[in-house]
Amino acid sequence: MGTVIKTSLVALFLLFVLSPTAFSATNGGLLRVGLKKRKADQFNRVNEHDLSMEGTARRNFGFHDTLRNSEGDIIVLKNYMDAQYYGEIGIGTPPQKFTVVFDTGSANLWVPSSKCYFSVACLLHPKFKASRSSTYKKNGMVALDGTAAAIQYGTGAISGFFSQDSVELGDLVVKEQDFIEAIREPGITFLAAKFDGILGLGFQEISVGKAVPVWYNMVKQGLVQEPVFSFWFNRHAGEEEGGELVLGGVDPNHFKGKHTYVPVTQQGYWQFDMGDVLIGDKTTGFCNGGCAAIADSGTSLLAGPTTIITQINHAIGAAGVMSQQCKTLVDQYGKTIIEMLLSEAQPDKICSQMNLCTFDGHQDVSSIIESVVDKNNGKSSAGLNDGICTFCEMAVVWVQSQLKRNQTEDSIINYVNELCDRIPSPMGESAVDCSSLSSMPNVAFTIGGKIFELTPEQYILKVGEGEVAQCISGFTALDVAPPRGPLWILGDVFMGQFHTVFDFGKSRVGFAEAA
Repeated sequence: MGTVIKTSLVALFLLFVLSPTAFSATNGGLLRVGLKKRKADQFNRVNEHDLSMEGTARRNFGFHDTLRNSEGDIIVLKNYMDAQYYGEIGIGTPPQKFTVVFDTGSANLWVPSSKCYFSVACLLHPKFKASRSSTYKKNGMVALDGTAAAIQYGTGAISGFFSQDSVELGDLVVKEQDFIEAIREPGITFLAAKFDGILGLGFQEISVGKAVPVWYNMVKQGLVQEPVFSFWFNRHAGEEEGGELVLGGVDPNHFKGKHTYVPVTQQGYWQFDMGDVLIGDKTTGFCNGGCAAIADSGTSLLAGPTTIITQINHAIGAAGVMSQQCKTLVDQYGKTIIEMLLSEAQPDKICSQMNLCTFDGHQDVSSIIESVVDKNNGKSSAGLNDGICTFCEMAVVWVQSQLKRNQTEDSIINYVNELCDRIPSPMGESAVDCSSLSSMPNVAFTIGGKIFELTPEQYILKVGEGEVAQCISGFTALDVAPPRGPLWILGDVFMGQFHTVFDFGKSRVGFAEAA
């Protein structure tokens, strides 16, 4: 039974990176919950950490610089095992109901189409029937690559065609909204989902076909008083109210203190600059020079570079898949890496200087490099070389962190070999001992000069009780190459602890302790 639970957990928690082209999603026995809407007591915009107006939205739509006791529309979300947060919308006249994930990591709205005949996922979800809507309009727009519409997510994909109709969110009705009718949902990703589709809340820059996102039209059509929306995720899955999305403001009942705001650095995703990552009270040093991060309501876990995720897994005792290639590299090159770092060689060039990488951070330094595994056999393998290069680059970072702590050579080699054992498996799952939470360190992220700390109880996902309980690390590996990376995706594991404000008008993101 434990094996069954573990298998289902892997399928559950690792199918939900919803951001298209860079990073997923997942309905089974569909539980219909009507979209609940109620008015907040007050929605006072927090003015702390105010930044100069950077976004174009406030200028384009003529909004004031402060939110004055305005009210916002609250959409109550359902929470499925702290892994899926979704609410209900209506499309068409009269409205046809669908449950959707409100995803800040994508920008399109899509739901299954009545013309989806051959995907099993469509058979298990309600489908949009254009003939039953008096406001439906056929839409002939296509994506930039000439296809009707196709979105590739981290672990799933959909394709279909564009249509246009009214979209209802509570009492709000967005008119003439472009959306995708999905006619293909291959694989198991959406087959296992508790939701029917996805409503993207990202910027139009990442919208397939450059379709105007629902949020943009809400602002243009004057449906919200301020161009701001915010999320609160309830991390107690058994409670009736799973969370809420506030359109047009923030709910002061669900955060403590003041928000720390950081500017959006690249529109598309809600991307911002993040500082150092701490394990316990010790710096990893990986983001000392800055890392990019995105706040993504469509990702269940917290994703980051394999180099740091492996260190976190090691610190919390998470068991991944042992890599013999990694240990082979440490055996052959570990001492050399130590010596080169002690000689003050540039860390980002060490692996290329040892002919293990073709790229030194600035330019391609060779066209063909033999892998460590095949070197003695006189063979060459580009695929294996990619892996060895990655292991080398990770080893440099790990060794560097230990040298800063004045560790001995033997201690450093042993530590790096231990990290090799903690490299996440290809599917990303990392199991931990549920009885060891009290001994695990806190993991913290520096945003806007402030430390945002997660405790083991907050970053470990636990399902079941007693002997059948399974615990999964809330951290998963994702490597994005420069110039876009290294990139962190702060998904529901993070947003569940920190109330998040998406300020479209000022082009910024704010975080405060959730309440």
